[in-house]
Amino acid sequence: MFKGQPKGLYALALANTGERFGYYTMLAIFLLFIQAKFGFSAAVATQIYSIFLAAVYFMPLFGGILADRIGYGKCVTLGIGVMFAGYCCLSIPTGPDLAGKVLMFGALALIAIGTGLFKGNLQVMVGNLYDDPRYASKRDAAFSLFYMAINIGAMFAPSMAKYVTNFFLGKSGLFYDASIPSLAHQCLDGTISAENADKLSALAAQMTGGAGMDLATFSGHYIDKLSAAYNYGFAVACVSLIVSVLIYYACRSWYRVAETGSKPAAAKSAETTVELTPAQVRSRITALLLVFAVVIFFWMAFHQNGATMTLFARDYTAKIATGITRIGFNIWSLFLIAVSVYTLFGAFQARTTRSRTGLGIATLGLWGAAGAIYASMPSVVEILPSDFQQFNPFFVVALTPVSLAIFGALASRGKEPSAPRKIGMGMLIAALGFLILTVGSIGLQSPRELHGTVSDVLVSPDWLISTYLVLTFAELLLSPMGISFVSKVAPPKYKGMMMGCWFVATAVGNYLVSVPGLLWDKSSLWSIWTLLIVLCLISALFIFSIMRKLESATEA
Repeated sequence: MFKGQPKGLYALALANTGERFGYYTMLAIFLLFIQAKFGFSAAVATQIYSIFLAAVYFMPLFGGILADRIGYGKCVTLGIGVMFAGYCCLSIPTGPDLAGKVLMFGALALIAIGTGLFKGNLQVMVGNLYDDPRYASKRDAAFSLFYMAINIGAMFAPSMAKYVTNFFLGKSGLFYDASIPSLAHQCLDGTISAENADKLSALAAQMTGGAGMDLATFSGHYIDKLSAAYNYGFAVACVSLIVSVLIYYACRSWYRVAETGSKPAAAKSAETTVELTPAQVRSRITALLLVFAVVIFFWMAFHQNGATMTLFARDYTAKIATGITRIGFNIWSLFLIAVSVYTLFGAFQARTTRSRTGLGIATLGLWGAAGAIYASMPSVVEILPSDFQQFNPFFVVALTPVSLAIFGALASRGKEPSAPRKIGMGMLIAALGFLILTVGSIGLQSPRELHGTVSDVLVSPDWLISTYLVLTFAELLLSPMGISFVSKVAPPKYKGMMMGCWFVATAVGNYLVSVPGLLWDKSSLWSIWTLLIVLCLISALFIFSIMRKLESATEA
């Protein structure tokens, strides 16, 4: 798995891990933040969320075009600085007024521009390392490992967001309750019903920070303190970017050869440049554009994790975990389990008895430590909506060696599916993931019937956890394989642009994330999930129908 990879892979992966940790800490609470602070409806909040995601993934097109001219390393450095400025602005507490909105949207614009300069070009640099014939055969495995490193940062992000939120609310004598922001805005707007006023009053009475306040004063106070707690959560991204830039520059000698774009590279000897005929260039670009069209609908479905799936976690999912499910809501137990997967695989792959024994003992020790954490947990664990977002990155980290082992075994027999075929399989599995959520939603009230409150009937957290597990299988087949496919098939002169186009397709999918959000207050839950199932199935059918064209372009 790790053997024979260039050192530059690890430096670039770790730099990306730090940046993604901050980004996903911000993303875990962003939708909740804008609803709590500004009182936006689900439709408006998911629209803002999806436009931001679209911008984050659209800007790499321009970052890639620029990098093809001035070099990938320069763009990555510039991107880090612009992102840092954006996160700093987002972490400044403001009022829920026009100035607060202007600062927030300006911060989001800076984050999107900085990510556009950083994200795609860093991945092109990873691909450039594998243009060396010594490493060419390890390209797919490398992008799986790179993707795993991204998700290590993402795995810890929701727990950090939860810790920061609870810490600063606690300092004000408050605690988080999913129904309070909506009820507080209803109170301030004068639209709250007598029943909801009683609910809000009962919650306020449980908090020392609300003692002696009338309901309107408490509502404004709670929103201010919760919004400020989210601002501190956004500041985590500033710290993580500092760590990323230190790693990036400390290990620069490991990947310096991958930093230059096509113009700086023009001075190299002619034999290092791959020459393609115009027909081959057209064939490759056509194949890439067809893949981009398909993945739009995967990202539309997958990134519901921060939109409608977060709303489902907030309004329809139990606020406590019991039994074995509790272990999933302790990040350290998840981390130990994920590490144990690697030590276990290492034990099976070790060539000496000593190594095999040592790794086996390490695996047992990790399991024992995870079991001890589980035994020490209370019988009932309180959970926040953002907690569910740690499951996808955990599953990515834990399942990556499983995925590499399976496809490695198939490759040794000459039966490994091509990257386009894996993408098609991923779309089918994504449909299965939303089928699970559809079944779990049958019989629940529609969001319109809740009137901004939490459902009286709450489903087990296992429904969302199972959905995240299945969607992760789909993601492992589609995302790292898609990035690898782009880096392999893109004509050398257009690598940055084509990687940018991959992100443009992701951007379009992310903008379409808002479609289920717009339907949230108008349709039944099961019909929203069914829409996503249908789109995934249509996309899978399309990619399998053009499979021969895609695979022939790969060989061209």
